Amino acid sequence: MSRDSRLARMAHVLVHMACNDGAATSDTIARMLSTNPVVVRRTMAGLRDRGYVTSEKGPRGGWRLNRPLEGLTLLDVHRALEPASVFTIGPTADHPECPVEHLANQAIVGALAQANAALEAALATVRLSDILAQGQALRAAQDQGRPHQCPNTAAQ
Repeated sequence: MSRDSRLARMAHVLVHMACNDGAATSDTIARMLSTNPVVVRRTMAGLRDRGYVTSEKGPRGGWRLNRPLEGLTLLDVHRALEPASVFTIGPTADHPECPVEHLANQAIVGALAQANAALEAALATVRLSDILAQGQALRAAQDQGRPHQCPNTAAQ
């Protein structure tokens, strides 16, 4: 089963972007994520459409964070990515006339709706600023008290 890692990858990118003064180009982000710049542009477009990032063309262009991390949750990012179902299970239409299949499908669809609501509620509680703060605290502990400088995506 393949996994959709866009949410984790974009949370990663947005936290790094908050640490940078300048714009992050699609090439820079692509190198950081070991992917293609076209994939980055396609994925970032959903974030841009929601107003979370802006894109600028030209020599000083690239992607810029348009909102502080305190105002972004994992749910915001998840919804901006136009996700398909996070579940690989689902109803069937093998025997549409069978009442048992119909009842099984109803039960599965209901359970998936409850699970999706629980997932979204959990994602809504995590702000990207929380991820940054936890990362900085972890790094500070690892560095035995040396102040942590947020990594620059350009160096990735």
